[in-house]
Amino acid sequence: MATTYDYIVVGAGSAGAVLANRLSASGKHTVLCLEAGTHGSDYLWSRIPIGMAKLIDRPAVNWCYASEPDEGSAGRAIPVPRGKMLGGSSSINGMVFVRGQPQDYDHWAQLGNRGWSYSDVLPIFRKMENYDGGDDEFRGRDGLLRVTDHEADLDPLHERMISAAGSIGIPFTRDYNGGDQEGIGITQTTINKGRRMSTAYCYLDPARGRSNLTIESGAMAENLVLEGKRCVGVRYAVGGKTREARANREVVVSTGSINSPKLLELSGIGQPELLRDLGIEVAHELPGVGMNLRDHFAPRIRFEVTEAGASYNDNGRGWRLGMQALKYALTGRGFFSLPAGSIRMYFKTREGLESPDATISITPFLFEASPDGALKVAKKRGVTAIASVLRSESIGDIHIKSADPAAPPAIRFNFLSTRYDQDGTVAAVRKARELFSTGPLADIVAGEITPGPSIESDAEILEWTRQNAETTYHPVGTCKMGSDPMAVVDDTLKVHGIEGLRVADASIMPTLTSGNTNAPSIMIGEKCAEMMLAS
Repeated sequence: MATTYDYIVVGAGSAGAVLANRLSASGKHTVLCLEAGTHGSDYLWSRIPIGMAKLIDRPAVNWCYASEPDEGSAGRAIPVPRGKMLGGSSSINGMVFVRGQPQDYDHWAQLGNRGWSYSDVLPIFRKMENYDGGDDEFRGRDGLLRVTDHEADLDPLHERMISAAGSIGIPFTRDYNGGDQEGIGITQTTINKGRRMSTAYCYLDPARGRSNLTIESGAMAENLVLEGKRCVGVRYAVGGKTREARANREVVVSTGSINSPKLLELSGIGQPELLRDLGIEVAHELPGVGMNLRDHFAPRIRFEVTEAGASYNDNGRGWRLGMQALKYALTGRGFFSLPAGSIRMYFKTREGLESPDATISITPFLFEASPDGALKVAKKRGVTAIASVLRSESIGDIHIKSADPAAPPAIRFNFLSTRYDQDGTVAAVRKARELFSTGPLADIVAGEITPGPSIESDAEILEWTRQNAETTYHPVGTCKMGSDPMAVVDDTLKVHGIEGLRVADASIMPTLTSGNTNAPSIMIGEKCAEMMLAS
């Protein structure tokens, strides 16, 4: 027997948790929110910001996907962590809050997506956030999502970086999420008083007591239930037993850029030949499903520093780590409160550009992999610069390899496949080198560890990048929004050709936004809820 709700939200992640909250807020509609993971906002390593190092490869809360080896990654399989818990990737990510540039959203609108220009989405960004800084014109004050400036304990390092950046023409900015992204500034985070502000904590937890909202965790979606060209429900498994839920109004797929195209294909929506080869009956031909994959491919440039206190490599190990734990318990600050990068820089790699096209974020310590695969603080004192182009043009795809819902899909990034990405990556690496060789930052730099001074030509930098770079965990675009033949959803996020079905997560982004993708994903959830409630 199937249970029936007005709305079913598949996935309680960055966008799905928002939808569950907003769709149930009035009390007029019954909502079912399904989540494959079982842990929530009280999971210890998710609550503590630096605990992200413990989550990067933990199957209990992470899908632990990996890409297919290809030329762009020198034949390596690149780890693709994705959140598998309430809050999704907002519960395991680096807690960096970046909206992107106004031009990103204006470009979406120029592609024919009505209602997605910067002027359209700015009110939604303002609605969702609670932030004390910036200008009222751009920033929200009373939203559900608490956003703060990282409370840095390494001010001497940051001061040196800001001064060095100024010397190479990059100004200091107090708000890169305001009207202009360009500059170097302290990281804005989804952290408050030392605690991660995931969507599980900010959106789901406040809504849990509503009688019209059912949150079912440990629920693995197997396929959408279709009657002709209408989606009427979801079939899912809990504890190995199959269940079915029906939707009177709509089903929203919010399982992210990896799992959303996977679920559509498992349901017979996608490329007919691929589906037939796997024994899946074709319900609806939609060639764009799983295509248009984009991500930020980022080499990590590591520098050794000499000044005590300029890096957490001194305090992040041994007995000093215990002192940092005590400091965190008492004040919510210090090493345990770190986001993924305490300061970041947005810059133009060449003259004539209207806005930044590359970024460098700084992690104030060196890290290395421990025997069990988890990240740990290295003994050598230093900092890590993570550099990338902002709007990558390299395009890959994601497709299922099996009709088994538990089987991971094939993820093909195709990194560095365009001249634009190649030139931009080289320029970003060179900019990191320029920054760290400029005083007063250069005064405390002992040398470049990776790639090292022997890697100098453009070709050498690119080859080193292929062999060593990782993603910044920002996959988007695999159910892209648009009206062209390869679009999967329209500008109201309804799946082309299927009634009663929407997709709302980072997979609908036509192109990458200029920075981390969690803030735009939350915005997408907010906007989708508004459109659904207005229909």
